[in-house]
Amino acid sequence: MEDSQILVHAEDSQALVRAEDSQALVHAEDSQALVHAEDSQALVQAEDTQVLVPAEDNQVLVQVEDGDVLVEGDEDQILLEPEKDPVPREQFLFIGQEFTNVDTCRSAIKDMAVALHFQLRVVKSDRSRFIAKCNTEGCPWRVHVAKCHGVPTFTVRTLQGEHTCEGVQDLHHQQATVNWVARSVEARLRDNPQIKPKEILQDIRDQHGVAVSYMQAWRGKERSMAAVHGTLEDGYRLLPAYCDQIGKTNPGSVAVYKGAGPENSFQRLFVSFHASIYGFLNACRPLLEIDKADLKGKYLGTLLCASAVDADHMMFPVAFGVVDSESDENWMWFISELRKMLGVNTDKMPVFTIISERQPQVVEAVEVNFPTAFHGFCLRYVSENFREEFKSPKLLNLFWGAVYALTTAEFDSKVKDMMQVQDVMPWFQIFPPNLWAVAYFEGIRYGHFSLGITEILYNWALECHELPIVQTVEYIRHQLTCWFTERHNLALSLNSVLVPSAEKLISESISDSRCYQVLRANKVEFEIVSSERTNIVDTQTRFCSCRRWQIYGIPCAHAAAALLSCGEDPRLYAHDCFSVMKYRETYSQRIYPIPDRIHWSNSSSGPRGLYKSDMILRPPKIRRPPGRPKMKILKMESLKRPKRIVQCGRCHLLGHSQKKCSLRS
Repeated sequence: MEDSQILVHAEDSQALVRAEDSQALVHAEDSQALVHAEDSQALVQAEDTQVLVPAEDNQVLVQVEDGDVLVEGDEDQILLEPEKDPVPREQFLFIGQEFTNVDTCRSAIKDMAVALHFQLRVVKSDRSRFIAKCNTEGCPWRVHVAKCHGVPTFTVRTLQGEHTCEGVQDLHHQQATVNWVARSVEARLRDNPQIKPKEILQDIRDQHGVAVSYMQAWRGKERSMAAVHGTLEDGYRLLPAYCDQIGKTNPGSVAVYKGAGPENSFQRLFVSFHASIYGFLNACRPLLEIDKADLKGKYLGTLLCASAVDADHMMFPVAFGVVDSESDENWMWFISELRKMLGVNTDKMPVFTIISERQPQVVEAVEVNFPTAFHGFCLRYVSENFREEFKSPKLLNLFWGAVYALTTAEFDSKVKDMMQVQDVMPWFQIFPPNLWAVAYFEGIRYGHFSLGITEILYNWALECHELPIVQTVEYIRHQLTCWFTERHNLALSLNSVLVPSAEKLISESISDSRCYQVLRANKVEFEIVSSERTNIVDTQTRFCSCRRWQIYGIPCAHAAAALLSCGEDPRLYAHDCFSVMKYRETYSQRIYPIPDRIHWSNSSSGPRGLYKSDMILRPPKIRRPPGRPKMKILKMESLKRPKRIVQCGRCHLLGHSQKKCSLRS
């Protein structure tokens, strides 16, 4: 077996068998081949793996089954676990090997040069041939690839496959170009678009033994992202057709965009899927959160979102959009599109509660488009402002007590305690209590006081800031689809009257109700007596003087005591939006997939967002300034709802409820 190579073909598998310096090419029958080894050893290589097999009597019977190597020697049979091959088999060339085109040929041979650590010199390269040799003087390695007659494929015509040089001795390689980096990381970028250039250069060093610079890794990632997802400019160009596809595949959805200026540069986008619209209008509580997140991509921009809350306190995005900048005009447009989408007007407008940060643009837009809605501020935003203003832990603790006070009397008592520490009235003039205090807020928050959509928007912006705008919307659509599927299946598995979170609150109310004395005034009015105070309950209007029933939408302990006294189930008196039936209806509709872009039409018959082949949407004029963008670090602990301060109704001490009070008789 002089200067030969043994390639064993076995059904769908194959094994490359080397014996010291001798090799031969052998086709095996019946899935096995007999290999004679020198020095009682044979190197068996299967696909991307290899094992070293000691031979008995100078021969080894090799059999490949399902990617494993079966070795027979005398009467024994051993199944060996293959080891990793340092050089994949596809990196070797052979005469007759075919490539689909010249570009594939060039890339494959350059990849092989990097993998085998030798420098490549291109002698000829055009549309009909590719000739290359080893760059080391005197090394005979050379390959000639030419186009086949009548077909587009290229074939290896001549090959001198032996190297006499030592190859590349350091980590730098001429063929490790930006294009090579882009090809190397393309597969990983599909799974993780957020991979950092530092991670890319480290992976290339670990896997290929090649060192590339940070800028090579960065540019390689940019080119690979463009190859996988298209360029950012392509995203704006395809946006009109994509909006048209949303309307076709998800009837009843809204997808509108707007360009500006003589070049029709992108300015605004608004998207709402029919499944979200239906779920909000028919099953969710009339509560909307509005927030934004900045995009840090090449063309910057801002991601806007209006989200509801489902029965189990999970965020339910209703509509989202992308604008070129956070301006008064863009906020007004987004919220006006939201109003049009919901189909409300001044005569028959539902009583919405809207929560947002205290931004003048949002406040004005809500007042214009939802004049009857109750607009409250996010408590996390208000509390951060209060803490920065006063910097007193004791005062902050009293502030949260005032925030969650259910009645005006309790609120005024907390404010009086605050005034003994420091004068807070000037701050109250800037932040009126009716915008954040539970006792004075006229709308119904259903126990939802802070913006839960902030974290979701932050994650969307983090994942999508480098993607084209069409891919950004697709990412959000895919995540919404997953949420709808998971929660729909969860809703079908529930067999209770209310969702789990509401069932827990009802159980606590029923447990706490046992310590109350119930006096019935008439069929619907009750007097609930305890050692501290007396509360009035009206089961017909679902009213309790403690106001917890009205604020949270779930019967409080006083209401539970009244309902149980007359044989009623308190669960049936919770707001409909907490029922399992409504929860199922929230996710009853589906968000359907968008076909691949090759199936899109270049025309649209829709009255809004008209797309014509001669009306190209171009990128916005605003571009990211040079230098590394400043990334705002969002502290996840600040996204959590502040822990409510519990005060005992019996001993009036903080930290426990009346149910767990040690003075309870």
